Amino acid sequence: MSDHNAADIQAFFDEATNTVSYLVSDPETKEAAVIDPVMDFDHRSGVASNASADQILETAQEKGLSIVWALETHAHADHLSGAPYIKAKTGARIGIGEHIKAVQKLFRPVFNDETIKTDGSDFDALFADGEAFSLGHLTVSVIHTPGHTPACICYRIGDAIFVGDTLFMPDFGTARADFPGGDARQLYQSIQKLLSLPDETRLFMCHDYKAPGRDVYAWETTVGAEKSGNVHLQGGVDEDAYVTMREERDATLATPLLLLPSIQVNIRAGRFPEAEANGVHYLKIPVTLSS
Repeated sequence: MSDHNAADIQAFFDEATNTVSYLVSDPETKEAAVIDPVMDFDHRSGVASNASADQILETAQEKGLSIVWALETHAHADHLSGAPYIKAKTGARIGIGEHIKAVQKLFRPVFNDETIKTDGSDFDALFADGEAFSLGHLTVSVIHTPGHTPACICYRIGDAIFVGDTLFMPDFGTARADFPGGDARQLYQSIQKLLSLPDETRLFMCHDYKAPGRDVYAWETTVGAEKSGNVHLQGGVDEDAYVTMREERDATLATPLLLLPSIQVNIRAGRFPEAEANGVHYLKIPVTLSS
């Protein structure tokens, strides 16, 4: 494996969930990976479709690419994964960080669902920190970046890193850490791991929400720009101050609209629970009655 040629990177933005998916390929061999694909889901009607994933597949076909991986940076809480659809259409393998097992164990009791596996076996590959694998002649390296969730990882290909939800654009800040298994202190340490890389390293976000004063979406920045300009890390903020800021801010944030549908699907590698006798798939919504 070598990095003698840079990856070709194309972004696909899903405005409904503010998610950026990436089609990443080796220009030489035409092998490709899709990172964080989205399934379109209307929570009001329960209708799911694959228009977003189809757009990626059509682009890959136009470019003559062979998609061999559908890679998740973590089990997302704000959109349903399009990975199973990508796999069904291309034969791609679905990969995620090995600590997805901890996330499955956390959420199985939340949904009181014994059909949720806790050994990660719904996924085709579980990646460890520091592990590397091939994408054509390119090398993909895995960086474990827990904090937003225990299983968050980044994928490094040459000078490009796909950071998942660990960082946002400098003018928007950093990820929340208040979901089950989240940890603001771990998140700070993961961010420092990324910011220790060379300043020119390119960082590709998984989400963008247009920071105040910015009227266009953006999802590519650099380590140097994050170090000098991230609004949550100004002045080289220390760990304790960051944790205080993060926990106070998280306490004010609303639950993501699609959290309950997303989590129970995404910890199954994007698959829905088995259809019932009438052929319909059902998702659970835990209800807490306040006194």
